[in-house]
Amino acid sequence: MSSSPAPSLDQVFTALADPTRRAILSMLLEDDMAVTDVAEPFDMSLAAVSKHLAILANAGLISQEKRGRVKWCKLEPDALREASVWMQAFGQYDALNLDAFERFLAQELSDPDAPPSS
Repeated sequence: MSSSPAPSLDQVFTALADPTRRAILSMLLEDDMAVTDVAEPFDMSLAAVSKHLAILANAGLISQEKRGRVKWCKLEPDALREASVWMQAFGQYDALNLDAFERFLAQELSDPDAPPSS
Protein backbone atom coordinates (compact mmCIF):
# COMPACT_ATOMS: atom_id res chain seq x y z
CA MET A 1 0.00 0.00 0.00
CA SER A 2 1.61 3.27 -1.07
CA SER A 3 1.17 6.36 1.02
CA SER A 4 -0.24 9.43 -0.65
CA PRO A 5 1.77 12.66 -0.62
CA ALA A 6 1.17 15.06 2.22
CA PRO A 7 -1.49 17.68 1.44
CA SER A 8 -0.18 21.13 0.59
CA LEU A 9 -0.75 24.20 2.70
CA ASP A 10 -2.88 25.52 -0.15
CA GLN A 11 -5.21 22.51 0.17
CA VAL A 12 -5.44 22.95 3.94
CA PHE A 13 -6.19 26.68 3.76
CA THR A 14 -8.64 26.18 0.89
CA ALA A 15 -10.48 23.60 2.98
CA LEU A 16 -10.51 25.93 5.99
CA ALA A 17 -11.78 28.88 3.95
CA ASP A 18 -15.34 27.59 3.85
CA PRO A 19 -17.55 28.10 6.95
CA THR A 20 -19.40 24.83 6.37
CA ARG A 21 -16.16 22.89 6.41
CA ARG A 22 -14.98 24.70 9.54
CA ALA A 23 -18.30 23.81 11.21
CA ILE A 24 -17.82 20.17 10.21
CA LEU A 25 -14.34 20.16 11.75
CA SER A 26 -15.77 21.63 14.96
CA MET A 27 -18.38 18.88 15.07
CA LEU A 28 -15.71 16.23 14.62
CA LEU A 29 -13.74 17.62 17.56
CA GLU A 30 -16.31 15.92 19.78
CA ASP A 31 -16.19 12.43 18.26
CA ASP A 32 -16.20 10.42 15.03
CA MET A 33 -19.47 10.83 13.17
CA ALA A 34 -21.40 9.05 10.44
CA VAL A 35 -21.74 11.10 7.25
CA THR A 36 -25.52 11.26 7.70
CA ASP A 37 -25.05 12.71 11.21
CA VAL A 38 -22.56 15.27 9.90
CA ALA A 39 -25.08 16.33 7.25
CA GLU A 40 -28.05 16.64 9.63
CA PRO A 41 -27.58 20.23 10.87
CA PHE A 42 -26.92 21.67 7.40
CA ASP A 43 -29.56 22.91 5.01
CA MET A 44 -28.04 21.18 1.99
CA SER A 45 -28.17 17.83 0.25
CA LEU A 46 -26.19 14.82 1.41
CA ALA A 47 -24.29 15.04 -1.90
CA ALA A 48 -23.25 18.63 -1.13
CA VAL A 49 -22.06 17.66 2.36
CA SER A 50 -20.17 14.72 0.82
CA LYS A 51 -18.34 17.16 -1.46
CA HIS A 52 -17.29 19.22 1.57
CA LEU A 53 -16.12 16.03 3.28
CA ALA A 54 -14.09 15.06 0.21
CA ILE A 55 -12.32 18.44 0.26
CA LEU A 56 -11.54 18.01 3.96
CA ALA A 57 -10.27 14.47 3.33
CA ASN A 58 -8.12 15.56 0.36
CA ALA A 59 -6.57 18.22 2.59
CA GLY A 60 -5.80 15.52 5.16
CA LEU A 61 -7.98 17.19 7.80
CA ILE A 62 -10.30 14.20 8.17
CA SER A 63 -10.27 10.53 7.30
CA GLN A 64 -13.23 8.46 6.23
CA GLU A 65 -13.80 4.80 6.94
CA LYS A 66 -16.60 2.48 5.93
CA ARG A 67 -17.96 0.42 8.83
CA GLY A 68 -20.59 -1.92 7.48
CA ARG A 69 -22.89 0.21 5.37
CA VAL A 70 -22.06 3.43 7.19
CA LYS A 71 -19.26 5.82 6.25
CA TRP A 72 -17.63 7.42 9.30
CA CYS A 73 -15.61 10.63 9.47
CA LYS A 74 -12.76 11.19 11.88
CA LEU A 75 -10.78 14.35 12.58
CA GLU A 76 -7.06 13.90 11.94
CA PRO A 77 -5.43 15.61 14.93
CA ASP A 78 -2.03 16.25 13.33
CA ALA A 79 -3.45 17.59 10.08
CA LEU A 80 -3.09 21.24 11.01
CA ARG A 81 0.49 20.92 12.33
CA GLU A 82 2.22 22.28 9.19
CA ALA A 83 -0.30 25.14 8.85
CA SER A 84 0.10 25.96 12.53
CA VAL A 85 3.91 26.05 12.25
CA TRP A 86 3.60 28.30 9.21
CA MET A 87 1.22 30.69 11.02
CA GLN A 88 3.35 30.77 14.18
CA ALA A 89 6.17 32.29 12.16
CA PHE A 90 4.09 35.47 12.05
CA GLY A 91 3.84 35.53 15.84
CA GLN A 92 7.38 36.92 16.07
CA TYR A 93 6.09 40.37 15.16
CA ASP A 94 4.31 42.79 17.44
CA ALA A 95 0.55 42.68 17.30
CA LEU A 96 -0.83 44.94 14.62
CA ASN A 97 -2.94 47.85 15.83
CA LEU A 98 -5.91 47.17 13.58
CA ASP A 99 -7.76 50.38 14.47
CA ALA A 100 -4.78 52.54 13.48
CA PHE A 101 -4.24 50.47 10.34
CA GLU A 102 -7.90 50.87 9.39
CA ARG A 103 -7.70 54.66 9.86
CA PHE A 104 -4.54 54.74 7.76
CA LEU A 105 -6.18 52.76 4.96
CA ALA A 106 -9.32 54.91 5.06
CA GLN A 107 -7.23 58.04 4.69
CA GLU A 108 -5.08 56.58 1.91
CA LEU A 109 -8.06 55.30 -0.02
CA SER A 110 -10.10 58.49 0.32
CA ASP A 111 -7.37 60.90 -0.81
CA PRO A 112 -4.14 59.29 -2.00
CA ASP A 113 -2.53 62.72 -2.66
CA ALA A 114 -3.13 64.04 0.86
CA PRO A 115 -0.03 64.39 3.09
CA PRO A 116 0.15 61.87 5.96
CA SER A 117 -1.50 62.96 9.20
CA SER A 118 0.43 63.03 12.44
